[in-house]
Amino acid sequence: MNDELKDLEKNMSGDLDAKEVTFADIEPGVQEEGGSQNMDFLLDIPLEITVELGKTRISIGDLLKLSQGSVVELDKMTNQPLEIFVNRKLMAQGEVVVVNDKFGIRLMHIISPKDRVKKLT
Repeated sequence: MNDELKDLEKNMSGDLDAKEVTFADIEPGVQEEGGSQNMDFLLDIPLEITVELGKTRISIGDLLKLSQGSVVELDKMTNQPLEIFVNRKLMAQGEVVVVNDKFGIRLMHIISPKDRVKKLT
């Protein structure tokens, strides 16, 4: 029998020298206006924002036929708002804009701050 099994048998036989543990009391957090706890430390956590232009499903055979210049049709119409995800959770809808020669997104619909926090937990 190997040493790990012997140790396991010893631990299960009740031969352990177990001692009681005491923990410090947890004090309530600092309360801000409105009764919510101070969570300013969370405000600097980076989140990933992605914008979905559209999606489609294709077979493996069709995937293998794709080449440079191929066009894949997506499910969104050109006048439909795009979906905006934060950490893979739908948070808003918007439209494409150009900002300093880069793509941007103008928010058209966004869920409430309370619902945003709920979706991230």
